[in-house]
Amino acid sequence: MTTGWTAHFDLLARYNVWATARLLGAVAAVPDAAYRHDVGLFFRSIHGTLNHLLVGEHLLWFVRFAEGRSPTVELDAEVEPDRAQLDARLREGAARWAPLIASFSPDRWDGTLDYTTMRGTAASLPFAATLAHVFNHGTHHRGQITAALTALGHPSPELDLVYFLQNPSEP
Repeated sequence: MTTGWTAHFDLLARYNVWATARLLGAVAAVPDAAYRHDVGLFFRSIHGTLNHLLVGEHLLWFVRFAEGRSPTVELDAEVEPDRAQLDARLREGAARWAPLIASFSPDRWDGTLDYTTMRGTAASLPFAATLAHVFNHGTHHRGQITAALTALGHPSPELDLVYFLQNPSEP
């Protein structure tokens, strides 16, 4: 069963890289004014939502899983104002998950992730379920961005996991 967890989360990490690249490829065609315009997303704009993904997925959760620390950063912080740098950091961050997952010992999957919440409260959650949250969170916000792309009149890439399973090498 432990091997199953590693294989499952490796699949999600590879899907995350693929979906991130496809989404960022579509976002690259959006003019900067539309990219930064408040389109009614929880983090307002495509740019704001991508910054939130950088914060949540890479600056918070990755550090919690990889280093056992709980950094303090606001969930709506614009940690990367430069569009090209944000793109690069999201791609690089997505690529870091698979090697981390491969490094987890088999008994780690049945353990807990102990961390401090953004409000300073100690938390202890099931390790595998919490890692699933990280990938689910990314899927949620990529979905919001694809809706924004459509609303702005831009094409939206196919990001379904099943599409990735059928076409893993398709960019």
